Amino acid sequence: MLPLPEALHALYARIPLGVRLGLEPMREACAAVGNPERSFPAVHVAGTNGKGSVSVMVESIARASGLKTGLFTSPHLARFAERIQLDGHPISDEQLRPLLAEALSRAPELSFFETTTLAAFLAFRAAKVDLAVIEVGLGGRLDATNVIPTPRAACITRIAMDHTDRLGTTLVEIAREKAGIAKPGLDLVLGPLDADVRAAIDAVAHAAGATTTSAEEDGEAVAFVSTARVGLAGAHQRANARVAYMLGRRVGADVTACAAGIAAAKWPGRLETLTTHEGKVLLDAAHNPDGVASLLAHLATLALPAASVALVFGVLADKAWTEMLDALAGAVALRFYVKPATHARSPVTPDDLAGRHAGEVCASVEQALARARAAVGSDGLVIVAGSILLVGEVRSLLLGLPRDPPVSM
Repeated sequence: MLPLPEALHALYARIPLGVRLGLEPMREACAAVGNPERSFPAVHVAGTNGKGSVSVMVESIARASGLKTGLFTSPHLARFAERIQLDGHPISDEQLRPLLAEALSRAPELSFFETTTLAAFLAFRAAKVDLAVIEVGLGGRLDATNVIPTPRAACITRIAMDHTDRLGTTLVEIAREKAGIAKPGLDLVLGPLDADVRAAIDAVAHAAGATTTSAEEDGEAVAFVSTARVGLAGAHQRANARVAYMLGRRVGADVTACAAGIAAAKWPGRLETLTTHEGKVLLDAAHNPDGVASLLAHLATLALPAASVALVFGVLADKAWTEMLDALAGAVALRFYVKPATHARSPVTPDDLAGRHAGEVCASVEQALARARAAVGSDGLVIVAGSILLVGEVRSLLLGLPRDPPVSM
């Protein structure tokens, strides 16, 4: 059996296949290992922004209900094992090693993300979880996770512009792809959506024999969240909490468990404030304009003097980086640019960022953090945003965490 470092090396060698959209290779691979995706009840979570937050809230609710849980999310911040969690903790190396080795050997044709998804299914079967919360990787209709049978519950959180090269160039086109998780007899819980986007999702869902219910219009969910304590920072998390509450109720959680789970949920790198010996750092994995808008809304609530806030920014070239940076530059004058480490996709060069909006070009994350801190002092706030890869690198650096190579898929 491959040692874990060698298994991870073999897995990373599949990155050049990219994010492959299509279900047949995944279905064949699942069949070859006894269809582990059919061995556990699931909650399926799709959307552009908010799907990770909803996933961790629902998993936390399930644990508060006394269930043994699995959680599959992507990408990772520091360690690959973060992607596959059991009872609220990343899978151990001892558990991961044989499962990843089996996925690699039994399905040599799968991509990086497909192989990871298969390993998660194997892990949840081996652990005999009572419920697995599964976050869609990309889109929905053709995402590797969509081989699961009809889940206990499912949702679409928000629709925003992202991955337009793969999912479509309009919100309606993207919505149709996300709605592809609909299955006969399933009622999809929906987050806040514009009317035309909702209509597109409804059309796809109804054609598949499914229905939809908006969490924004559900009286019970709205009333609950109006007084609930939401553990994740940011006003936008209340919309996510409404979705999570409805999903929690649909998998059998009572109101007390929903309250406990939503209050206790943690999602590192998302409006997460770290207090270091040099000062406070706000980490946010905002990587599209919608995410940046939520970050800026949160920043506005802090009401900090302009001279006390600095931005460390790095972004991948396939993101809407000009729009993101335009919005951030209007709110933060002290800007420090750095290239995110990436194993698969091209980052925007710091010189290009500085050409868009004036800022200091930095050769490394360490330099960018040091220069930003010097600019605002120990009482100021350093914000890190633009890419989950950058946020993961900074978080690992500040907390002294071991780190596997970053992968943005």
